[in-house]
Amino acid sequence: MMVLSHAALVSGAFVKLTDALVGEYDAADLLRHLVDQCVVLLDATAAGLLLADSHGELQVIASTSEESLLVEVLQHQAGAGPCIDAYRLGTVVTLSDIAADGDQYPDFQAAALSQGFQSVHAIPMRFRPNTIGALNLFRNRHGALSDEDAVIGQALADVATIILLHERTARKNATINAQLQQALNSRVFIEQAKGVIAARNNINMDEAFTRLRAHARSRQEPMHRSAADVINNLVMI
Repeated sequence: MMVLSHAALVSGAFVKLTDALVGEYDAADLLRHLVDQCVVLLDATAAGLLLADSHGELQVIASTSEESLLVEVLQHQAGAGPCIDAYRLGTVVTLSDIAADGDQYPDFQAAALSQGFQSVHAIPMRFRPNTIGALNLFRNRHGALSDEDAVIGQALADVATIILLHERTARKNATINAQLQQALNSRVFIEQAKGVIAARNNINMDEAFTRLRAHARSRQEPMHRSAADVINNLVMI
């Protein structure tokens, strides 16, 4: 069995992501794939994307696990954390040792450590002179990312930005905020549907998401549409 090199894995991931952008795609599904690739390609345990809504408040848009989702939600509620600063300042924020270096974010520090995360690397999602969100890379060990992984991480954050802004059918008339709000609204439907599926089947949220995504792909429809059908009891997954 052939083992692909790290460079080949990185190239393959970017080819798949950019190939998806030239056709019809579901932003929520593609962003979940992107954060999954962050764990595969980079020295990270979990990853998540936060996006600023029309009021400038950060909301979770994609996450690899319920653990990293929990930390990001608490970070948002506290109004302080490395991802918040990466968004506000437009620069990378790294805590190579959350226990030792995270005192300025006490709520985030406690939440991250409770989930076993020891370090975090927050990368801004850039759009020209502005920042629209941030990518969080969590690790269950101390230390900063290598220079190579940091560059790849920024490239993945930039691809996430392109995915969100590349709404070809609405490009002429929609504002950037309207495009971003649409993605956030889709995420709300998906989160609600995950809860319904998890409760019905007594499964965790990650498995519920996997089932929802598989259902949407089997019907070749956007995932938020399948989520709405689940919420309205039109389909049973």
